[in-house]
Amino acid sequence: MTLRDLRALVPGASRLFPPGRVAIVRLYGPISGGARTADWIELVRRLRESKKVPAVVLDIDSPGGSATASDDMFLALERLAAKKPLVAAIRGTGASGSYLAAMAARRIVSQPHAVVGSIGVISAGPRLPRLLDRLGVSVSENRAGRLKGIGAPWRDETEEERAKEQAIVDAFYDAFVARVMRGRHLPEERVRELATGEVWLGEEAVTLGLVDEVGDLERAVELAAGAAGVPALAAPVRLRRSLFGRLAGRFGTTLAGAVADEIEARLENRLRT
Repeated sequence: MTLRDLRALVPGASRLFPPGRVAIVRLYGPISGGARTADWIELVRRLRESKKVPAVVLDIDSPGGSATASDDMFLALERLAAKKPLVAAIRGTGASGSYLAAMAARRIVSQPHAVVGSIGVISAGPRLPRLLDRLGVSVSENRAGRLKGIGAPWRDETEEERAKEQAIVDAFYDAFVARVMRGRHLPEERVRELATGEVWLGEEAVTLGLVDEVGDLERAVELAAGAAGVPALAAPVRLRRSLFGRLAGRFGTTLAGAVADEIEARLENRLRT
């Protein structure tokens, strides 16, 4: 790793990451995919490769989101956990895709009244043909491939399209169940009993086996540091933006990016965990 790479791991404005400290990487808000998720995965890769970082805590407060992006995050975290201790801390919400990401961790702690679970997958989108008829709007559609355009909102779906989409949802669901089985060391039958899409508070999630113990971020740092054999000192990390990016963010780039990500997630990504 180059000096330039190391400078990208900063808890403040320009300091290098303090060697020997547990790194805290934050998973906050909806998981929408795109550039934001790619940057996050790059950060996880650098944490995995950095000799300065003995262990990592995944700080979670997210309702989940894109199924593919959540799975991508899980795979990046799984690689990290294979190389150094990873502990997950559920702060407010650790549901759906963010709970999937936590399956890579060696241990999971949760605030007693955090929302945990929502093991399930949904694919949803509007159907507008009757509204368009009332408005006098018609849509011309030319297709090559009988299932091309599946999910198009301007017409009702066919039975074949419905069956195909359900098969995709079922495949993601089965993969989610398998990850929970492996991450929580639970039999498939038990996981499927819990994989109803419902959520529980942290205290109950411990009883159900979905979380290891009730605790806060500080407790997660203690566990990660103990596993790595280092003092329980930690620092948050993030990818350092360019000077232009930091300046532009003050004038609305951050807001515009958030809006664009949300629009993209709602219009293009129907499959959600």
